[in-house]
Amino acid sequence: MPPRATPAALRKLQAACRDCHVCVDAGIIPEANPTFSGVWGAPFFLVGQAPGPAERESRRPFSGRAGKELDRWMVRAGFTSAEEFRRLTYIAALMRCFPGRNRAGNGDLRPPPAAVANCAHWLDAELELLKPRVLVLVGQMAIARFLGPGTLESRVGRKFGERPVIVPLPHPSGQSRWLNDHANRARLEKALAMLAKLRAEALV
Repeated sequence: MPPRATPAALRKLQAACRDCHVCVDAGIIPEANPTFSGVWGAPFFLVGQAPGPAERESRRPFSGRAGKELDRWMVRAGFTSAEEFRRLTYIAALMRCFPGRNRAGNGDLRPPPAAVANCAHWLDAELELLKPRVLVLVGQMAIARFLGPGTLESRVGRKFGERPVIVPLPHPSGQSRWLNDHANRARLEKALAMLAKLRAEALV
């Protein structure tokens, strides 16, 4: 039987997640540093891919360069500030710990399927407890987890579902070249306009 949806239940779940070392014990990663943020009652829920090196140190989601770009997007989406966006948004990821750097040292490893599977129950439980109004999916992996296979071009700029409303976004990483295309930048602007409307509705 699932736990009753209460602030105490969320705090208990968060404490258990912070103590998780399943992937370390399985030899998938060398150290555990579960990273997420948010409080009870947040109307928005954002799902990313995995923490990066900056998040590994700060234990704050999207605290590196990609996070600064995400904050700028959210201000363009109608949030009065990055602080308001983070106050109204529970931020999690498919993999809760930093997966490590790639061999070339010019990027992070893609989250291993085993780690994503190990972390899935944390995400499912958070969504069940919080029942957010809006689910923001950042990047192809997060989008595919909820919407199945598909291109960014067919997803960004559209919304899906009703409760929660799902709004896909590209990843704000500087390594992504997807936004070099004018049509894709227009798709992002459409998605941010949708978020602006949803934010206004959530605060009524």
